[in-house]
Amino acid sequence: MRVTQSSGSGRPGGSQGPGPALSGFDLNLLVALDVLLEESSVSRAAARLHLSEPAMSRTLGRIRAALGDPVLVRAGRGMVPTPHALAVQGEVRAVVERARALFLAGGRVDLSTLTRTFTVLANEAFTAVYAAALLDRVAREAPGVRLRFLAESHIDVPALREGVADLELGMIDTRSPEVRVEHLADERMLAVVRPGHPLLRGPVTARGFAAARHLIVSRRGRLEGPVDTALAEQGLTRQVVGSVGTFPASLFVLREGDLVGLITSQAGPLATALGLELFEIPLTLPPLPFGMAWHPRHDADPAHAWLRDCARALLRPGAETGGVPPVGRSAMDRPGPGG
Repeated sequence: MRVTQSSGSGRPGGSQGPGPALSGFDLNLLVALDVLLEESSVSRAAARLHLSEPAMSRTLGRIRAALGDPVLVRAGRGMVPTPHALAVQGEVRAVVERARALFLAGGRVDLSTLTRTFTVLANEAFTAVYAAALLDRVAREAPGVRLRFLAESHIDVPALREGVADLELGMIDTRSPEVRVEHLADERMLAVVRPGHPLLRGPVTARGFAAARHLIVSRRGRLEGPVDTALAEQGLTRQVVGSVGTFPASLFVLREGDLVGLITSQAGPLATALGLELFEIPLTLPPLPFGMAWHPRHDADPAHAWLRDCARALLRPGAETGGVPPVGRSAMDRPGPGG
């Protein structure tokens, strides 16, 4: 598909603006640009698009001429996108995905021949527990598909709207009204400590729980949360000594001392795999809704619909989680709140 634009006369020679005029612009360049920005490599982009490196280099040259920008520049032994390329990357991805959805709308996809990279935004605990199972299913059903997992950021960015991510999995708190959100399961929080922790010598009460020293997990660096609200309702406060950004990181901290941490029941296998003890929190806490979110431009995309089905299957009761051991029973068998 080609779009012809008339040349302007903004400056001598018929040039338009700071860059060259676009004449007979090939929209296939958008696909190439999308892959180049994703790979930051001419050779890897060439392999993805089944082109030779010289052909990919010529394509990059055409893109540079069309945009009036270098797009990718050398940085040591690699290449990095220019500020302008980063600024337009989200819109380029959105246009490519909308075009793909247009041609695939109402159709079917042959997973055995599908070649595509999906970017999944999820917290590290979900990735650690479920990524192996998801990658295994993808390898069996769509061997040409690659999954790229991105960690949650400490700042909120419109990753789905801008095309940075194709699917988000976790506690969805997006404020973008156009984003599709589907509830998958309700999670609960569990407490986690090292083996032999003093709290495990008897029934865990709210007062004893509050008296311990606590470590919080917060990607934004917060030092309080729903547990503090529940304790306050009973006239109690706890001593929070610090916070870390991810659940997996917190587990290694908890192994080395007498701090009390929290983890979702979904991520509990990570704690038991490290020999840590889990127990019920002696408080009434609200459930944590776990879901997935995507931009509506993917609604009619059968490949994306398949990926969403894969994510749903992971959360079914009894679903495989890549060989991580189930939640241990040692601390869970102890008496609950109040004995």
